[in-house]
Amino acid sequence: MTEAAHETVGTRDTRLIVVRGNSASGKSSVAAGLREKFGRNLAIVGQDNLRRIVLRERDRPGGANIGLIDLTTRYALGNGFHVVVEGILYADRYGTMLRDLVRAHRGVSRCYYLDVPYAETVRRHATKPDAEYLRHVTPDHLSDWYREKDLLPDALETVIDADSTLDDTIRRILRESGLDQVLPVDR
Repeated sequence: MTEAAHETVGTRDTRLIVVRGNSASGKSSVAAGLREKFGRNLAIVGQDNLRRIVLRERDRPGGANIGLIDLTTRYALGNGFHVVVEGILYADRYGTMLRDLVRAHRGVSRCYYLDVPYAETVRRHATKPDAEYLRHVTPDHLSDWYREKDLLPDALETVIDADSTLDDTIRRILRESGLDQVLPVDR
């Protein structure tokens, strides 16, 4: 556990939302939808962006991206932003960091797991508009990455199943996190 794990972060007014799930479960769409509905002052800390784009790192236990996700989230919360952390974020690799973030956050924290069956992830993946991505990420990759019900310990997450529409999921998270009662700050 890092020294930062013991420090409190954010304010009583900031919101921390974690959205996890398998590839093609809708995490990025949920995060983008939350920002669209809420407005400014909502930071999205995307695992794929920090791990694949910023660091160009493979997803391995103990990877540098775990600390970068933690630091980025703490920085945004510390500067008054509400934060959505989104990614596959396997429980065995990212669970301790996520639990420490939730414990350290002074405001409302809510964690969600998008529970989408493998067959549905393959169907959703095929609808992605990025043809280059679809050529490089195949159903075999999705199968290798897929973990059924990879939940965080201590019942930290609310499970949202595949029957929940994107709009319903976004509205639910806004309501349960209290973001629907908070005014955005135009920065």
